[in-house]
Amino acid sequence: MRIVMLASSYPKYPGETTAPFIEEIAAGAVARGHQVTLLAPWHPDIRRAPQERGVDLRFFRYAPHPALNIWGYAQSLLSDTHIKRRALLAAPFALGASALALLRTLNAAHRAGKPFDLVQAHWVLPNGPPAALVARMHHLPLVISLHGSDIYLAERGRIAGQVARAAFAQADAVTACSGDLGQRGISLGAKAAKTSIIPYGVNIREFRPDPQAQAAVRAELGLGEGVPLVIGLGRLVAKKGFGVLLDAWPQVLRSYPQALLCIVGYGDLRAQLEAQAQRLGIAAQVRFTGQLDRQRTAHYLAAADVFALPIVREGVDGLPNVLLEAMGAARPVVASRVAGVPDVIADGVHGLIVAERDPAALAHAIIRLIADRPFAEGLGCAARRRIEEELTWEKTCERFERVYQQALGGRR
Repeated sequence: MRIVMLASSYPKYPGETTAPFIEEIAAGAVARGHQVTLLAPWHPDIRRAPQERGVDLRFFRYAPHPALNIWGYAQSLLSDTHIKRRALLAAPFALGASALALLRTLNAAHRAGKPFDLVQAHWVLPNGPPAALVARMHHLPLVISLHGSDIYLAERGRIAGQVARAAFAQADAVTACSGDLGQRGISLGAKAAKTSIIPYGVNIREFRPDPQAQAAVRAELGLGEGVPLVIGLGRLVAKKGFGVLLDAWPQVLRSYPQALLCIVGYGDLRAQLEAQAQRLGIAAQVRFTGQLDRQRTAHYLAAADVFALPIVREGVDGLPNVLLEAMGAARPVVASRVAGVPDVIADGVHGLIVAERDPAALAHAIIRLIADRPFAEGLGCAARRRIEEELTWEKTCERFERVYQQALGGRR
């Protein structure tokens, strides 16, 4: 099967952490014997060969001025909740360029006698409409894959909702990375019978228990033996709930004064979160590392005594990759009952689930896992087993392949 994918983000270079799930889905399809061409907007930091991991990569330019190079790559939204003004200015150029790039790719393949079989649009907004238009022109089946921020935007604007609904009407199949996201897509017009829930996966060779990495990170952070290390990881945007984690931290410090909270990631809210830590008087026991590459991220996860994911309903998070990666590393997890978290964690079996925006409950759960290490380690081991048995990228891509085949078979 020859598949062309349209995305608005892709890791800008090997190991970079912007939308790594898109690369895994594309490379996973290649590993299963399909030919994949992926189209995405150009970014000044792109350092990619024309083909990597078997995926043909094509980055199209769209901005008439460098100031408008703001499409995709987690830069179009302010804290993942509001579209930046410059992104709105860039939208007509980016949407037109994406449709044109897709059309040219399909036309060239057709002329060469190697036509594509299927179009996949990652994110119904912004990529569903141009993909639907061009797929219809070439009479090709269309798969739309939902990842979170697209549904959030479609829910909050009448015009955006109508545009998403029109794209869903053309889709032969819709995928969502969590049950919550799938239901939201159905509410916006996706057909329930054509909607499949396909959770993300984990590279279990990369994200795994690693005592050497654990020792190296603890030495780097200057942690003495027995000092608890809690890791929060993700982009510093509203939906990740790091403000809630900081509010919980004074209570943790009352029980464990030497404990260190390490927040790994980059984003619009870093200065605000650092100021919050200062106001709370906890800045000495909080570290902000900035963005780390994939390997360093895996090492930091392996070092965590507790992994905290206090996400909130402020911008839709489908299924955070970092949750699965922490499970792959066999870390004890505390997470909010939001989005796809309950899809992969049974409370008290694979981790602890707490109510969102509840610093006291979050602190209590963290303290429990620090205090009861046998219980915490048991949760981590159960989480790792679940990943190995159900949530590897190989299994995820097998599920995508079935959707591709159904979409293609239904169109034929």
